[in-house]
Amino acid sequence: MFNLKYKFFVAAISVMVLACNDKNEDVTNTVNKSGSIETAVHIQHLDSLNDELVTTHKVWVKNNVFKTLEYRDTIPALGNESTVAENADGDTKSVSVKKDYEIYITVK
Repeated sequence: MFNLKYKFFVAAISVMVLACNDKNEDVTNTVNKSGSIETAVHIQHLDSLNDELVTTHKVWVKNNVFKTLEYRDTIPALGNESTVAENADGDTKSVSVKKDYEIYITVK
């Protein structure tokens, strides 16, 4: 079962990456819901030691979501960093925020 999930994940990412190029000519604001796979990847901060990587795939068939697959993995938190925050009035203050992961997707 894991092998099937892995193959599905690789196929979904392959379709997503191959549809784009360096010039961003294929960037879209909508999903072709007649037949496509929509993939979302994001990080949630759980606590001071752990973050959670959430990967969601929606399989669209004939304008309906046929299936939604979600994978959750616990990963180590990167700690905090100091930055400057600004409010609506333009006042600035030095604050400590959690570091975020950068997400890169490579398909071969």
